[in-house]
Order: sequence, then structure tokens, then C-alpha cells
Amino acid sequence: MMPLGLFMSGERGEVLEIKANAAELQAGAECREKEKSHCHAENMGIRNGKVVEVLRNEGSGPMLIKVDESRIALARGMAMKIFLRRI
Repeated sequence: MMPLGLFMSGERGEVLEIKANAAELQAGAECREKEKSHCHAENMGIRNGKVVEVLRNEGSGPMLIKVDESRIALARGMAMKIFLRRI
């Protein structure tokens, strides 16, 4: 298990968990003010069990990912809170 921000271009992984504010959150948790990044990721379609493909990761700045048929530009800080299992 490793953060999405460390995946290289072309790699794919399955979302295992999304952490917000260094506290582990349960899947389907209700959105509260301190869990904004968790809710924001789910609103973009990044949920537990989804397969994510990294389209572009240049090592700094935002990265481009593909979830289902959507392309999403994701800030590096947010990407470091999303943990995947490499497939």
C-alpha cells in the first residue's frame, strides 16, 4: 500500500483508503468539516475499490489520473492522502 502521489505515469492501482487530516476514515463516513479532502475525493469518483490509472506524474505539481472514463487533475497534497494497492 502506497500513496497515489508516488505512482509513476502508466501505473495502475486499486483505491484502498483515503486519509484526511492524518486520521483514518471509514468508507461511507458522513462528510464533516475536518474530513473535506475525503469527501472531495469521493465526489470526484475516487472511492474504495476503484481502479486508478496515472496518466501523468512529473514528480512535482498536480498529476493527471484516470478513474473509470474520467480524467482528473489532482493536487499532490490530495494524492498523498489516497492509498492504493498496485495492480
